[in-house]
Amino acid sequence: MTLRLLAPCALLTAALAASCASSGEDQAPDPAASGPQWTELFNGQDLTGWQVKIRGYELGDNHGDTFRVEDGLLKVSYDQYESFDGKFGHIFYEEPLSSYDLRVTYRFVGEQCPGGPGWAFRNSGVMLHGQSAESVPKDQEFPVSIEGQFLGQVSGGGDRPTANLCTPATHVVMEDKLHTQHCTNSTSKTYMDDEWVTVEFQVRGNESITHLIGGEPVLAYQKPQLDPGDDKARLLMNLGQSAMLSRGTISLQAESHPIEFKSVAVKVYQ
Repeated sequence: MTLRLLAPCALLTAALAASCASSGEDQAPDPAASGPQWTELFNGQDLTGWQVKIRGYELGDNHGDTFRVEDGLLKVSYDQYESFDGKFGHIFYEEPLSSYDLRVTYRFVGEQCPGGPGWAFRNSGVMLHGQSAESVPKDQEFPVSIEGQFLGQVSGGGDRPTANLCTPATHVVMEDKLHTQHCTNSTSKTYMDDEWVTVEFQVRGNESITHLIGGEPVLAYQKPQLDPGDDKARLLMNLGQSAMLSRGTISLQAESHPIEFKSVAVKVYQ
């Protein structure tokens, strides 16, 4: 297998530049258009620009049509599964990024796939500063990355915040201290049933990452980095990956509960 850690984001940069270009010489410049603009990564029609990796399968094998586009939505579905059996999946955007804002609108739907772990009930997320899809071994559950975790709840359930942090083979810094706890809750409210939720992430290279809902910060941390005590992280470092994460892939999770994504958009700064 050829391992590709990082690649230039030329395609997205070009698309962003094109979206900001003036449409006519006689048109007055729009001050709001002088800076970075939101660009949709999901085209609403197919999976162009994305790579599927499901545990136990080769890159590009979309087992059970897990990731699909229906009704203009990017869906994670399990209607072709008899049992989940640890088939954790991720769909990777093809270009790595460094400094950007990411906006994701999602909702949980339906019933969890039989055989899914209890903790994965209404559980998904977006992976930031992740390893490349090509470098994920066939049987690895999750990419080495920083996870913005999405959690949902059903009516009558208890508090369950979303836009949390999980750290597969990584650490961060919080309050000037190395933070090694695997999952950390945000201060968000609980979202029930099939309610649409929009979460934003302000990612600034290796400096900081902030999670926001409704424009309000719900979690913040700094210095995302590889965990030197983790075998998967050490493998990447042996292949030349810097321990301090300033750049990487974006991927969406499939963790056994159906979820739909209405929008996945970025505003790129560099």
